[in-house]
Amino acid sequence: MLGALAPVALISFAACGGKAATHSIDPGGPAFDGAVEGRATGPYHPDASCAVTIDSPPLLDGVHVPIGSEVLYNSNPPSSGPHYPIWAAYQEFTTPVDRRYYVHDIEHGAVVLLYKCDADAGDAGDLDGGDGGTACEALVEGLRKAAAAIETDPLCDQDAGVRVRVVITPDPLLATPIAATAWGNTYTAACVDLPTLSAFAKAHYGHGSEISCANGISSF
Repeated sequence: MLGALAPVALISFAACGGKAATHSIDPGGPAFDGAVEGRATGPYHPDASCAVTIDSPPLLDGVHVPIGSEVLYNSNPPSSGPHYPIWAAYQEFTTPVDRRYYVHDIEHGAVVLLYKCDADAGDAGDLDGGDGGTACEALVEGLRKAAAAIETDPLCDQDAGVRVRVVITPDPLLATPIAATAWGNTYTAACVDLPTLSAFAKAHYGHGSEISCANGISSF
């Protein structure tokens, strides 16, 4: 079940990590006007080619929950909170990755790049043909460019095909066509605005409450 709505009993599971690390972002950059040292103080809207919102929701405890547990998140997309003990591989997916997997990725310092195609354009994962596939492919290509803007991660195993801790996946629960999430921070947009999306990805990459580039699973 994707994005279940009932909360879990957090005290019954072991914590996965400590507090999220803070880091510097460029308050003068095009994607971060109004930002402050560390996490942003609230939602703000950088100059962009469409409506873009960057936010830092309150952090939720990163506890492990059993597969199938129902979880309540405080942002869309989620940016912290309970998650499964295993995580998604750092790759591009064409079918939605359950949020309870990819929240574990962002805890490890990953950036997850997300998209939702218009209902009239076909399924979010349909990239193989028709107008829906064309519309989705355009969104995905923008996410690929944002991922490529992140410098190669020395913690990752290049020989195993992992250059950076990035997951690209459709997410049918999004409220916008484009979104991104990193531990403690969210990005939502009405279009692919590459300057702000790339800046968000680079600024918040590698700042989870746990730092690991061990790869996850690709089949669920």
